[in-house]
Amino acid sequence: MLRGKSIFAAVTVAALLVTATGGTALSSSEATSRTASAAAATAGCGKTPTLRSGTHSIQSGGRTRSFILRIPDNYNNANPYRLIFGFHWLGGTANDVDSGGSSGFTWSYYGLRQLANNTAIFVAPQGLNNGWANSGGEDLTFVDDMLRLIEADLCVDTTQRFAGGFSYGGGMSYALACARATVFRAVAVYAGAQLSGCSGGTQPIAYIGLHGLRDNVLNISQGRSLRDRFVRNNGCTAQNPPEPAQGSLSHVVTAYSGCRSGYPVVWAAFDGGSYPRSSGRVHRRRRRTDLDQGSGVELLQPVPGGHGRHHAAHRPPPGWRPPAPPPAAPTCPGPLPATTSGWPAMTSCARPGRAAAPSPRSAPRPRPRSATRA
Repeated sequence: MLRGKSIFAAVTVAALLVTATGGTALSSSEATSRTASAAAATAGCGKTPTLRSGTHSIQSGGRTRSFILRIPDNYNNANPYRLIFGFHWLGGTANDVDSGGSSGFTWSYYGLRQLANNTAIFVAPQGLNNGWANSGGEDLTFVDDMLRLIEADLCVDTTQRFAGGFSYGGGMSYALACARATVFRAVAVYAGAQLSGCSGGTQPIAYIGLHGLRDNVLNISQGRSLRDRFVRNNGCTAQNPPEPAQGSLSHVVTAYSGCRSGYPVVWAAFDGGSYPRSSGRVHRRRRRTDLDQGSGVELLQPVPGGHGRHHAAHRPPPGWRPPAPPPAAPTCPGPLPATTSGWPAMTSCARPGRAAAPSPRSAPRPRPRSATRA
């Protein structure tokens, strides 16, 4: 598996979906979902559902909005399920998140749908103009409206709602962390920035941020700034977490200490940028273009345009398939021992890898002129 995908999926599952208040990790058994209770169950519990997997439309803020819903194949209306929102990047679509793009099911909902194995309900909302400007809070309202519709019809554990996204989708997930901290259990912000606003932003929520050191679209300093808000809100001990050296092709994951019970913060920094490693050429927008050379960690490619004049968000090139990552020489032990909260006992761990020697298939190529800031 591509190094970046394994980092994102593994870290997100461990840090986002293993909660510190008795939640359970993703598993192949329905028994991993929480037992129905008056505090957790929604109105949809016990009802014969009318919603089905697929694309749905809803009126929100005077507009017709759409989203894709994925219900477990073995859905049981007596079992409260986790509810996971996956937000697309600028120029991306709900279908990109739901389908997994060229990688297919293995990368559906950033890899989480396969790992959930029919133990969670997934939602891929479609942004206006393929983004998440959240003008006047309209995208927050959209999420509220989806929650009402879904939970009135399906059995959801209201203590296990999650959101995550890449780039602009990460910005939208951050906006939910700020404005809906009492609604969502945790968020995952991958290569994000404050692009969709931060209404409120004073309450704690479990938080994980992932960012590349060499991201030249949304600088890692922006990701650190988002993280630090919840380091403060969650009462964690402030620190400058270790990050990998430039050129190391490694990643470092840090679980902050001192956080309030149930409100962990995790930071994953990797030696990469905002372009995927590629040895080939992809057809995009009726022309062929080379991809910039990256570290093999970064997953998606920037595309022209942005939120106002402030950024150009990431987009996966159609038809792009990742090559195998360079050989890695892990220095960490096997699975880390878990604490009583479900978090790793170690606070940080680096896994350096050695880069392959340049070759005609992996040598750096000129950056495409189209991949520039707006």
